[in-house]
Amino acid sequence: MGGTESMSNRHFTLTGVEVVAPSTLHLDYADGARLTVDLADTIARHPTLAPLADPAVFATAAVGEWGGSVVWNNDDALELAADNLRARAVEQAGGYSHELIWNWMARHKLSLDGAAEALGLSRRMLAYYRSGAKPVPRTVALALLGWEVEQHRAA
Repeated sequence: MGGTESMSNRHFTLTGVEVVAPSTLHLDYADGARLTVDLADTIARHPTLAPLADPAVFATAAVGEWGGSVVWNNDDALELAADNLRARAVEQAGGYSHELIWNWMARHKLSLDGAAEALGLSRRMLAYYRSGAKPVPRTVALALLGWEVEQHRAA
């Protein structure tokens, strides 16, 4: 979701990965964040990732090229992007990921300016949230939902 420009950002650059359970990783990012992500649901939903259900294969997790992903068995088909992994980890911890804003804006065909105006935020602050540079506050996540409710009422 973040695109290739995001991969140069420290908050999406992996510096370490550690397997801590058959489908769980500890992820270390260049911005100092250490996050845990459980990939059991992701593995179950995507047939191309089925080999990762084997604990021996999952145990081969390693940081991919330039810190932009986690790769297993040096197999490009078994690779997950660092920004998506961070989003899943944030969501599993009860937070709101940058993908929430990307998806909301796409669903409603909003530009950055239009989205900032709809939410009552500065363009710059919304850009920080959308890029993952700053965590999405609960108030912003709730504002997205509230805006959608208002749009449905007006329709």
